[in-house]
Amino acid sequence: MNLLLLIPPLAFIVMLLLSLGLSGFASLFSAKGKASAGKGQAYACGQNVEDNRIQPDYNEFFPIAFFFTIMHVSVLIIATAPKGEWLMAVLFIAVALLALRVLFRRDGNVCD
Repeated sequence: MNLLLLIPPLAFIVMLLLSLGLSGFASLFSAKGKASAGKGQAYACGQNVEDNRIQPDYNEFFPIAFFFTIMHVSVLIIATAPKGEWLMAVLFIAVALLALRVLFRRDGNVCD
């Protein structure tokens, strides 16, 4: 039986059935009743949430996310580089610095 659970499709089916069973069991205890006035609204720690919410703009988020991606991948590649392969690490640092230079240009536009 233990070896059968190592087969990915079978393990997926077993976990899917278990999660469906748990969901069905939990629905027995869920609150049921008539729809109340606030039942379909978002919960915000007891505060009323206005319908006209501000939509976030991800233009400022992208450069920060890209910066952290470049830094984390650079550190991972450099830290795991083989002992005698210093040229690859230097080349990777140069490419990462070039990517950061393109990212933080003076005009502020990431994609032109």
